[in-house]
Amino acid sequence: MTRTEKLLAGLIALPSVNPAFAPPEGASARQSRHIFGEKNVADFLAATAAKAGLDIEFQTVFSDRANVIARLRPKHKIRQTILLAPHLDTVGADEKMFVPRIKGGKLHGRGACDTKGSVAAMLSALCDLANSKARPSETEIIFAGLIDEEHAQAGSRALAKKISADLAIVGEPTNCKVVTAHKGSLWLTLETRGRAAHGATPSLGKNAVHEMARVVDILETRYAASLKRRTHPLLGSPTVNTGKISGGTQPNIVPDTCVIEVDRRTLPGETEASVKREINALLKANSLSAKISSAKIAPAVALETNPKIPLVQSFLKSVKQPRPFGVQYFCDAAVLAAGGTPSVVFGPGDIAQAHTADEWISLAELERAKTLLQHFLGALP
Repeated sequence: MTRTEKLLAGLIALPSVNPAFAPPEGASARQSRHIFGEKNVADFLAATAAKAGLDIEFQTVFSDRANVIARLRPKHKIRQTILLAPHLDTVGADEKMFVPRIKGGKLHGRGACDTKGSVAAMLSALCDLANSKARPSETEIIFAGLIDEEHAQAGSRALAKKISADLAIVGEPTNCKVVTAHKGSLWLTLETRGRAAHGATPSLGKNAVHEMARVVDILETRYAASLKRRTHPLLGSPTVNTGKISGGTQPNIVPDTCVIEVDRRTLPGETEASVKREINALLKANSLSAKISSAKIAPAVALETNPKIPLVQSFLKSVKQPRPFGVQYFCDAAVLAAGGTPSVVFGPGDIAQAHTADEWISLAELERAKTLLQHFLGALP
């Protein structure tokens, strides 16, 4: 195994499931508590980076969870800063997925592509650079292993307040393509109100579930069709999905409330306020009404980084990519960009493998990502 492959295998073997996916205390089928949280992975990375001579610090985000930061300082005065920012947390999995397995040129395990593959490629490139003649003389390179991307991005939100850079390369599975735009993720809760009555006399009540059924139909038909008429050159159209519904208590009671949760993927320029306004207007035009509120802990806006920024252009040329790409998912890049750091997304692996029951990454692509990053970073002044 190469150094990068060994590093990734070691990362997979250290579970770092986001605590948001932990079952409640006392749950009858709860998983072992040791698999939750990023601390073991952060400590492992800090030790690895320290051996390569990088300066290490931890940025406490929660009492027991911290971003790990490793700096490669330049030989002379700092004239620019590059930030490498993958995340350390994963979604949940069966515990057998924390045993790395190599088969057919692929490394299998939870986090293999989302995003421990990016972690391994980025840190390996940086460690090799630290001990090579190509070490930049005027560019500071910071590796930041971030917590909580899979839940509320608390790690990147904290980092954005502490560190600014001339360019952030955010690690996500992009098939080693440079991405300058991604969609935002807006979660909305819609509630309809009715009037309870006995199921034997439904005419005396007002059925909130029936009202919501009409709301869902409008969202999934007319509203979804209207969104298809909006397009972005890299992202296509925004989307809407009704993912959850809850209403009523039992069959013989007319339900007086019904709630749905909606996922609305946004384009650059769209805001929570503008989306709420257009949904309210559509419902009103169809003699419907629903209370709309946000179900997101923090804003998750779209990313659109100008590809003409010199460092972005340099990165594109370095990987021999004529034009940037866009992706449908949301990630830490938009958070860092909102904090003032121009950000792109790049990493090995395919998003189609993320969160799956048999997550894997191509070892050839893992090495390619490391080589491309090392080439770009090594060419910096």
